[in-house]
Amino acid sequence: MRQTFDEATDPSFGPRHVPLIRHAMAAQGLDGFLVPHEDEHQNEYLPAANDRLAWATGFTGSAGAAVILKDKAAVFVDGRYALQVRDQVDGGLFEVRDLVDGGVPAYLEATLSAGQTIGYDPRLHSPDALERLRAAAARAGAALKPAEPNPLDQAWGAERPAQPQAPVVSHPLEFAGEASADKRARVGAGLKDQGADAAVLTAPASIAWLFNIRGGDVIRSPLPLSQAILNADGSARLFLDPAKVSPDLPAWLGNGVSLETPEALEPALVSLRGQRVLVDPSLSSAWYFETLKAAGAEVKPAPDPTALPRACKNPVEVEGARQAHLRDGAALTRFLHWVASEAQHSLPDEPAVVAQLEAFREATGALKDLSFDTIAGAGANGAIVHYRPTTRQAKTLVPGSLLLVDSGAQYLDGTTDVTRTVAIGAPSAEMRQRFTLVLKGHLALARVRFPAGTSGSALDVLARAALWSAGLDYDHGTGHGVGSYLGVHEGPQRISKAPSAVALKPGMIVSNEPGYYKEGAYGIRIENLQVVTEPAEIPGGERPMLGFETLTLAPIDRNAIDKALMTAEEVAQLDAYHARVLAAVGPLVEAPVRAWLAEACAPL
Repeated sequence: MRQTFDEATDPSFGPRHVPLIRHAMAAQGLDGFLVPHEDEHQNEYLPAANDRLAWATGFTGSAGAAVILKDKAAVFVDGRYALQVRDQVDGGLFEVRDLVDGGVPAYLEATLSAGQTIGYDPRLHSPDALERLRAAAARAGAALKPAEPNPLDQAWGAERPAQPQAPVVSHPLEFAGEASADKRARVGAGLKDQGADAAVLTAPASIAWLFNIRGGDVIRSPLPLSQAILNADGSARLFLDPAKVSPDLPAWLGNGVSLETPEALEPALVSLRGQRVLVDPSLSSAWYFETLKAAGAEVKPAPDPTALPRACKNPVEVEGARQAHLRDGAALTRFLHWVASEAQHSLPDEPAVVAQLEAFREATGALKDLSFDTIAGAGANGAIVHYRPTTRQAKTLVPGSLLLVDSGAQYLDGTTDVTRTVAIGAPSAEMRQRFTLVLKGHLALARVRFPAGTSGSALDVLARAALWSAGLDYDHGTGHGVGSYLGVHEGPQRISKAPSAVALKPGMIVSNEPGYYKEGAYGIRIENLQVVTEPAEIPGGERPMLGFETLTLAPIDRNAIDKALMTAEEVAQLDAYHARVLAAVGPLVEAPVRAWLAEACAPL
């Protein structure tokens, strides 16, 4: 079982742990310390040993930060976690601030005094982020200083969990679709075209993809914590804890890969003196840049060279995604049948809902792990965007409410992520109206055709237009990339309001998940994964257009829809989707579930 804080984090963490951190800060002459969520690998989901923000504050979200000063402290979260942070963090100790609007830099500029020294761990901050923080501190007359050792790690001491040592195993060609040597040659040729001699890779997903390996160091993601140096000729050095090396791994990696220990990493970076080395400033910490520059290497800041090839799934990976979603769709359909029948009467609590869904996925016999901790929000908890049931907050299902369930699975052939919102009993007219507005946006984004070169930011408005027309919106992105038995959140593609220069390309998998959240009442989200299709002609058109193929196969609750708000085109689109779900999933489920599915997928 991968380590996680689970629900051990609570508002008492701050009062117990912040004094210990302040004591360690004082020993180094520091007036404050910066605590990012990210770890040495800039991970979103963390092993417990690296979840410093959770240990310091009690906050367990996947994005955030904290600043701990001698006499005050602040925790920073985005809109997804505005409600969660209030439950998990001691409001008397930590001021809650917005991570996006001004964020940590604005806080430093407004709060610090001239002459103060704020510590940071250079292995935990990207150079771009660190430069913004340094400039903000300077405007206040303060300075940032590397802290060695990390005072939070010192305070954590013997209670800190051990670093994970899950075995690193091969990811067979039947799932990867391309040999590692071919990937390395292709990416290496790209380095040569950019005038680089080598690239330093620190993102676990990049390393897993490039070497066709998988691990278990990161919760809910089959990733090995490691680093690599890829040379322009396709050869590589992989730095991996020997305890994680499975017996067949050296032969799988082949002669073109030198397998080395983590202790060899710094000397290897130093050996790149005089070479032009590509490093991604958004994924690799400042420590790599500082070490390479000190060694005399010419550092070229540029995007991770594996990111785009990894995002554009090959035909084997796309077919794997289809099979994973078909298998997952059958499990999810069994769960939705349970919600529509037994749960409507027994009215279980959220942890029971989570356990039931996981049991259906376990029953497939192919589940490797969940792709993230299941979100099951009943009633008002559904309005907490990234809510996870805990004993303190868990609600039971109540007639006349909505249940929002966002979940996913890891299979060898693909990663899934799906959200369904289901009515418990009869939903109110307002619930049905807002559910339908969300559905209209979801359908618009699913059916769009678009020319080559279009980014996700150009499509985002389609998912929001119906909500906007009613004066409503949601405070999260509409779509994120998804890996192939890798991370459930993958770049560089995305669909959001934020500008993006990354065009959507064939083979990219993205989510389609508009939502609406009424604080203290209910939440609505409808999410499918979809893959970008090859450009195709449109009858009477002049240019071939890309589009989306929906991968997720599970019914959308017809009981929550106000048909009067939908156009004939939207009704036909939903009916066609449901007919596809019934045809694909129906043969995979037992007779009672199949009978229910036929009703759930009946024409609107």
